[in-house]
Amino acid sequence: MRALRSAVALTLLAPALTAAPAAADPLEFGPCPFDGAECAELSAPLGDGDRSIPIAISRVRATGTPAEYRGALLVNPGGPGGSGLEYAVSKGEKLPESVRRGYDIIGFDPRGVGRSAPLDCGELGGLFDHPAPEPVPAGEEAESRYLGRLRAMADDCLRHNPDASRMSTMSTARDLDRIRAALGEPKLNYLGVSYGTYLGAAYAAQFPDRVGRVVLDSAVGPDRWHDFDVRQAFAMLDQRDVLFEWVAAHPEFGLGDTEEQVRRNYSAARANLSGDFGPAEFDNLVYKTLSRTERWEPFARDLAAHLHEGTPLSPALPESDPESRNYEAALRTVKCADSGRPDEREVLGSIRALRAADPEPVLTGLEAATCAYWPKPRETARFGHPSMPPVLLTQADHDPTTPLDGARRMQARLPGSRMVLLHESYSHGVFASQRNSCVDDAAAHYLLTGALPAGDVDCRGPGLP
Repeated sequence: MRALRSAVALTLLAPALTAAPAAADPLEFGPCPFDGAECAELSAPLGDGDRSIPIAISRVRATGTPAEYRGALLVNPGGPGGSGLEYAVSKGEKLPESVRRGYDIIGFDPRGVGRSAPLDCGELGGLFDHPAPEPVPAGEEAESRYLGRLRAMADDCLRHNPDASRMSTMSTARDLDRIRAALGEPKLNYLGVSYGTYLGAAYAAQFPDRVGRVVLDSAVGPDRWHDFDVRQAFAMLDQRDVLFEWVAAHPEFGLGDTEEQVRRNYSAARANLSGDFGPAEFDNLVYKTLSRTERWEPFARDLAAHLHEGTPLSPALPESDPESRNYEAALRTVKCADSGRPDEREVLGSIRALRAADPEPVLTGLEAATCAYWPKPRETARFGHPSMPPVLLTQADHDPTTPLDGARRMQARLPGSRMVLLHESYSHGVFASQRNSCVDDAAAHYLLTGALPAGDVDCRGPGLP
């Protein structure tokens, strides 16, 4: 089961160039509603008409001398739906000191997120009700109910957000260019993580001559979103196999000393939950656990305590607070605004393929299945351009959230680009995240000098915990 078990064909979209947005007025920075940065707001057109929306922006000033200054570095934490306003502070603190000295770190809330015209899909088909229904449908009746929940999600989003089609990645990429212009930067210097890589590649498709020094960390593949989600779900199964083997190698957790024993205990725990924490909430917790290896030991200990002592598992629930509602709404809205929608047959076929690979797949990340009931996108996402300069990608070889095969295909869309690959790494997020000097030094050198490595770079990773 270790090999990636993907059942989805690629959808490749040809890059194209679009007209540049109008130049933005200079930004006026003032206090932020949080410490460590200064904030401003930019007005961006919602679409082709006269209406506009605010785009919230933050800045952490470079700490170095004028001779060290390299300009502004925009950062995006991923998603879709991730707020980037405070990310300028949190990510800035993790960046190599030389990068902090050389760059103003610029955060922003993408359109539809946080303080930039936030989306809200209401009840989202009952997503915030707990315990949620069994998330893995087995049989025609269960599959029909599953499709009904997807339709209800789509209906809630479209009813609450008549401008949902304007919240696409291509539109956000044009907002990036407005921020660049408002900062007075001739080119966009950019660090995007996870979905932020997808956004950065979409910027290059529209503005190849304005691409500066760009680091794309943990790259999303250039697929339809539903295809990407399914590829990720298969990678999560591979990662869970690794987790089970790792737990079995640590019998002190009390979950067994073989992979099969651990799997049986896992299934027993999932089948015996109570209160607001049901199988859907359990799978949500597992999905988050699989993305970062530092979460594996706490998960194993909590699972054992739940089985042997009846201790409740740590909650991992989609909450109904405004921030969580906004994230879940933007996650689905952006995906459905970006790429061609799957039909019901594709959605069910993907789930059946996952169930054939494993009777208990983790379907938490299949958000784009909702797009089966979404209108056709106004503008599908495009990536890279033949005339863009090469950029740098950083990637973990066993990242289940953005699998390596997709990152390689995204690299192929970005002519001449280089990849720094962290081997024996099983976590999502690499640059200024895993504290690997080989990765961090290569990325910092590129950001400060503009010089890419002569070829792809291989770095030694941490291995399993």
